[in-house]
Amino acid sequence: MGLFDRISRVVRANVNDMVSKAEDPEKILEQAIIDMQEDLVQLRQAVAKAIAQQKRTQQQYNQAQTNANQWQSRAQLALQKGDESLAREALQRKKSHAETAATLKAQYDGQSGQVETLKRSLMQLESKISEAKTKKNMLKARMQSAKAQEQLQNSLGSLNSSGAMGAFERMEEKVLEAEATSQASEELLGADLESQFAQLESGSDVDDELAAMKAQLSGGSKPAGALPQGQAPAADAEVDDELEKLRAELDNL
Repeated sequence: MGLFDRISRVVRANVNDMVSKAEDPEKILEQAIIDMQEDLVQLRQAVAKAIAQQKRTQQQYNQAQTNANQWQSRAQLALQKGDESLAREALQRKKSHAETAATLKAQYDGQSGQVETLKRSLMQLESKISEAKTKKNMLKARMQSAKAQEQLQNSLGSLNSSGAMGAFERMEEKVLEAEATSQASEELLGADLESQFAQLESGSDVDDELAAMKAQLSGGSKPAGALPQGQAPAADAEVDDELEKLRAELDNL
């Protein structure tokens, strides 16, 4: 399993665990970054080890190549001295070292490619860790903002604004009702006073007229144009009739 496959598996496992256990996403992301950093440490160690092996192979290759060149010079020297057998032996040694150098050269080239691959993987992992830290900070800020918004909504919900507005409406209705009652009482009181004064005023006129009529009947004073004494019975009858009419009118009031 590759390194990134492992990282992907860890992230998926943490996400699934977060969903199933309702864990804190910030802790999950923090743990994912810790795991990636541990992988980074191991990858750096692998890169360092590969580079060390590459350098060791290079040193061995250089040594083998030096030995091959040295035995080549010895073979030439032995041949110049006329010692063909010694020259042949030197060429055998030169061939052995040359073969070792060729093997080491192939190994070195392979290690060089491996080191380059590990270096690229190391840079990619470092970039991913940096990106993960940035995303973690962004998600942390968003999570804090979401929690603050949720807390604000809960606070606003606990205020029970509808109940408060309902109380204001009820109080307003009571005030309007009290004002209407006061106005109605004032109007009724004014109407009653008007009727009482009207009754007193009308009663005063009738009483004055009735007193004047009584004075005429009693003879206390004779108004101008009074009838002779011999016609009093007829006048009394007329007055009585008029008095009865007035009484009837008063009863109808």
